[in-house]
Amino acid sequence: MQNQFLIGVFILKQFDIFDTSPAKTVAIIGGGPAGLMAAEIIAAEGHIVSVYDAMPSVGRKFLLAGVGGMNITHAEPAEDFRARYSANAQFLNTLKQFDATALQSWVHGLGIETFVGTSGRVFPKDMKAAPLLRAWLHRLRDLGVKVYPRHRWLGWDDDKELIFSAPDGERVITKTITADAVLLALGGASWQRLGSDGAWVPLLRERNVQVNELVPSNCGFDATWSEVLLSQHAGAPLHGVGLSCIDAQGMSRSVLSEAIISNYGIEGTGIYALSKYLRESLTQNGSALLNIDLLPDLSADKIVQRLNKPREKNSLSNFLRKQLNLSPVKLALLRELTTKNTFENSALLALAIKKLSLTLTATRPIDEAISSAGGIATKELSSEFMLKKIPGVFAAGEMLDWDAPTGGYLLTGCFASGRAAGFGVVRYLRDVR
Repeated sequence: MQNQFLIGVFILKQFDIFDTSPAKTVAIIGGGPAGLMAAEIIAAEGHIVSVYDAMPSVGRKFLLAGVGGMNITHAEPAEDFRARYSANAQFLNTLKQFDATALQSWVHGLGIETFVGTSGRVFPKDMKAAPLLRAWLHRLRDLGVKVYPRHRWLGWDDDKELIFSAPDGERVITKTITADAVLLALGGASWQRLGSDGAWVPLLRERNVQVNELVPSNCGFDATWSEVLLSQHAGAPLHGVGLSCIDAQGMSRSVLSEAIISNYGIEGTGIYALSKYLRESLTQNGSALLNIDLLPDLSADKIVQRLNKPREKNSLSNFLRKQLNLSPVKLALLRELTTKNTFENSALLALAIKKLSLTLTATRPIDEAISSAGGIATKELSSEFMLKKIPGVFAAGEMLDWDAPTGGYLLTGCFASGRAAGFGVVRYLRDVR
């Protein structure tokens, strides 16, 4: 597998992407997918690459994301795939250069087999992230990459050297490091316990780099539930529902998915898919309206036909359960979000089943979110992902201002931008020799 990778490097050399100039030093700050991918690209050129991470080990968010099954990417058509992203043309171009197919080939090169699930999501054959990360770190070690854990980046000193707090025995000391190029891959601001705490934002703003506010994405939302619903259904899943909303531009957005009733409101896969539009609506209007179709496979007319059948001795709940196969939580939600009068009219009840409206009052805190949106403004970056105001400093991953849903899109975006920024570093070092 290593030979396949080296053959790829040889081909890149033939196209003058790599060259044979003397090795230079590169500091990569952040040991997630974007930083490690950049490290691989740069080290393959023969440069001396050091990866610094504040945590005791690298790839912690990557590993946690894989606990329920490592969703690497998605196998849908390329145009549909890129349409899932909210990003500028430059970022989307990186997804053309390193798309889902290329990412799967890269994973296979590490000796990890993959398969495509029924939803189109791509997973390692054993569904685990740890074997992939171990194989990747082994490759990086073979390329000479050095990893320095427990090194928290504090910015630059007056001489433009990098400042870190780092362990020295039982003490924590401040140390400075010089490098010919720097690549920042510090993540966003979700899951702070894993290292993505957004502490880099003021460090760049001090250098007059515009960083757009980091906001929660792929997150849950606050809503008000009755004590009765919470006592009986908190944590219950809503399977096979249609979820929709109107975005800030007045366009309808919808998904067929699932959601979960939570103590604070609502969350789950379908909610995450709509989170960008719901968040923007909240920002614009102070609240957001989520519409829930409890029976997306049945039309309102079909529902009315079934509701008009004789109830006989069945209670209303039993009748609805038998005629419409409504689960207890769907029945409870129907009662929660309608009035008693709705249940006395078949047409009104059918309309409610097709479109229950839930008012959302806030996003959940960013640290609870799966990812964050916002970050370094597009105008601050060159075509090589270098910060225009800090020559020789590059950025990749969730530090950049882009957004994507779960389902493998987030990881692919991090891999692709890390790769692109890595090539940017290689070309920069070639040009400044």
